[in-house]
Amino acid sequence: MGFLPFERRDVKVLVRQESESTSGRHPSERSIQELLQSGIVVIDKPDGPSSHQVSAYVKEILKSPLAGHSGTLDPGVTGVLPVAIGKGTRIVQSLLTAGKEYVCLMHVHKEVPEEQLRKVLGQFVGKIKQMPPIKSAVKRQWRYRKVYYLEVLEIHSQDVLFVVGCQAGTYIRKLCHDIGTALGCGAHMGELRRTKAAGFTEKQLCTLQDLTDAYHYYTVERNEAPLKKILLPIETGVAHLAKIWVHDTAVDALCHGMQLKLPGISRLDNDIQEGDIVAVMTLKEELVLVGEALMPSRSMLSERGVAVKTQQVFMPIGVYPKQERKA
Repeated sequence: MGFLPFERRDVKVLVRQESESTSGRHPSERSIQELLQSGIVVIDKPDGPSSHQVSAYVKEILKSPLAGHSGTLDPGVTGVLPVAIGKGTRIVQSLLTAGKEYVCLMHVHKEVPEEQLRKVLGQFVGKIKQMPPIKSAVKRQWRYRKVYYLEVLEIHSQDVLFVVGCQAGTYIRKLCHDIGTALGCGAHMGELRRTKAAGFTEKQLCTLQDLTDAYHYYTVERNEAPLKKILLPIETGVAHLAKIWVHDTAVDALCHGMQLKLPGISRLDNDIQEGDIVAVMTLKEELVLVGEALMPSRSMLSERGVAVKTQQVFMPIGVYPKQERKA
């Protein structure tokens, strides 16, 4: 199988200034109640309901005030659907641009030699040009998308099963149509299942029934183990982003909306480029904010300047102590 761009990263962590952390808690130590207030569940979306309906079901099951999904799947499409709950719904924005993986069953309108089929499919790896379908939420105009890999899993007569890793916003139904055009015989999408969305995979999936049962065990039988296994901290929603870790002393100012300046950095990934969206973390792996890198990694090892422009703050004020200004 292929790898999405963030899975191919050869990351090394650069140390700018090491320090000890005396505040905060690792995300794995959060209680069920904390995860219900801000967390993520990865639903195995069934065939039938819309993604919005699935989010509504999650909201109802968990008695949550808010629930929102990332990466809409058509009603007939199944698979990985991350649903954020409570205050965690803000993480959805960070997931939208992440790469996706699908397993697709395509029906070719007449049999073609396997060699020709594989050759044509290979032509759709790389940058492709697509026109969104008529029934689409976006404006219908030509746009380019990247297909990172496309591998044939099985061929049976006129049915072709393949796995495709692609940029967010790639229409697989349209991809099948275009492959059929290139083959000269036509083709259409038969079935589609999403197997990856950002850092989420089928390994983390739960069904709506699983979620219902787990919540029942938690609320009625006082057994929190099944629900604790399903509820994920919002930090899992930034697994695909490059990271910067900050000193305890910098956290409170960032929570108040300050930009991240270089002296506040303890460690950072070595492959950050200017303009990248990055996750700023505490030394205990808690998500503080998501923002735009204003310089590459190598420049962040210097002494002065603003490293990250804040876009969204996730950590509440007061989790880390306020730092008194020196006279």
